[in-house]
Amino acid sequence: MNPARTVVRTAWRGDAATDGPRTIPDETPVALTYNRTTHAVMLATPGDLEDFAVGFSLTEGVVQRADEIEEIEIVAADEGIELRLWLAPERIDALTVRQRRLAGPSGCGLCGLQSLADAIRQPPRVTADPRFTAANVVAAMAAMPAGQRLNHQTRAVHAAALWHPSRGMVALREDVGRHNALDKLAGALARAQVAAGDGLLLLSSRISVELVQKAAMLGAPVVVAVSAPTALALRLADTAGITLIGIARGDEFEVFTHGSRIVPGITTLLANGTPPAIAPGGISGIATQRVQHVA
Repeated sequence: MNPARTVVRTAWRGDAATDGPRTIPDETPVALTYNRTTHAVMLATPGDLEDFAVGFSLTEGVVQRADEIEEIEIVAADEGIELRLWLAPERIDALTVRQRRLAGPSGCGLCGLQSLADAIRQPPRVTADPRFTAANVVAAMAAMPAGQRLNHQTRAVHAAALWHPSRGMVALREDVGRHNALDKLAGALARAQVAAGDGLLLLSSRISVELVQKAAMLGAPVVVAVSAPTALALRLADTAGITLIGIARGDEFEVFTHGSRIVPGITTLLANGTPPAIAPGGISGIATQRVQHVA
């Protein structure tokens, strides 16, 4: 499943027109089903779909751990892609208590919620408390563009990444939707058993409320983004104990909440070891994964 495709377009420069190729990202409906019941339909880039399935399940509270997913099957059809997940019976029982059916455009992620309370659900409070220097923040954001391979081709997708002071870029995932990119990152980390509690969570977008919710579900103590947060995202980050950093460009950034994690001088790290780097599509761990195309 190719996340990008090449099209022919006409480029104008002044009064001169030239026909030629342009690479653009693909976007397709992706349905997530649990034990054959449809739970959500998202518009997403069709890449790193196993990561997406696991990450969405975790950040939306469908499962608490990746190993609660017994099997993933990817079924491609002409009208879209179905991610079929099989859960243990006790997880399905919990899912029916908080059933969400949504059709999510790539820029939103909150459409179709059954109540207003779901839109501003309170995530768990983040307890990890590492320290980072200003130089760490600058270095992390400077390292991000090199990993955005799909964006280099298309200039049209978002990225979410985890950066560690002693390891550098641990993992990075891309998607047309900023929340989808974060879900893919969450899945990649979970499948590799890498915790987000001692790294910087990087975003190529503005900081909206659903990104803060997902970051809290990940246990990420610091979120860094190139743009500013919304007021609601800021309030939720403050409640969740997340250090929210925005407008991180060049050697400048602004800290909006819980600024004690950003310190001068040498960084103090949690003694959890050095996380491994995670290659795109290079993680396994779910019991069975099958890829099937249905015409």
